[in-house]
Amino acid sequence: MNRPTPHSGATRGPADHELRDQIVAAATEHFSRYGYEKTTVSDLAKAVGFSKAYIYKFFESKQAIGETICVNCMLQIEAEVRAAVDGGDRPPEKLRRMFKAIVDATLRLLFQDRKLYEIAASAASERWPATIAYEARMQGLLQNIIQEGRQTGDFERKTPLDETTAAIYLVIRPYLNPLLLQHSFDYTEQAPARLSGLILRSLSP
Repeated sequence: MNRPTPHSGATRGPADHELRDQIVAAATEHFSRYGYEKTTVSDLAKAVGFSKAYIYKFFESKQAIGETICVNCMLQIEAEVRAAVDGGDRPPEKLRRMFKAIVDATLRLLFQDRKLYEIAASAASERWPATIAYEARMQGLLQNIIQEGRQTGDFERKTPLDETTAAIYLVIRPYLNPLLLQHSFDYTEQAPARLSGLILRSLSP
């Protein structure tokens, strides 16, 4: 299966990871306190003790900083989902575990900190490149599970693989997207089991 690779958004400039990480850490704290939308690069420069021009040596925009923070969060979610999938013995169990891990990890990481949610919501609504890449990797993980299920005889093989993957992904996507997930709080307890059960019945050979 394809593994997540680090992605730092639109970074540039000196390859000094310590200073770049310092800027990201200060930005994360500042966004958590004052909100992503209300914070400017000038605010971040004051918070981190650098000039605005110096910050622009590392990041081309506030969005690039926000994207780095968002990527770090998405990689955590993705790592948890992949670990859950790897813990399943057969493809049906892997699909169930994938669905549940997506909901659990997204709720915990994005909704416990409303300011972090604000960044994720901006990323989702504006379709930041990191969000698109994240969704593509998750869809790839789903396709791997379906393909494995076909090889083991657990899933039907008549429907084209890409069509099956796309259809199931449309069911899962609302639980990956923070803008959509916020409208489903009342169903997050039972949704993973019920929807994955419905999907598995449709995949039966």
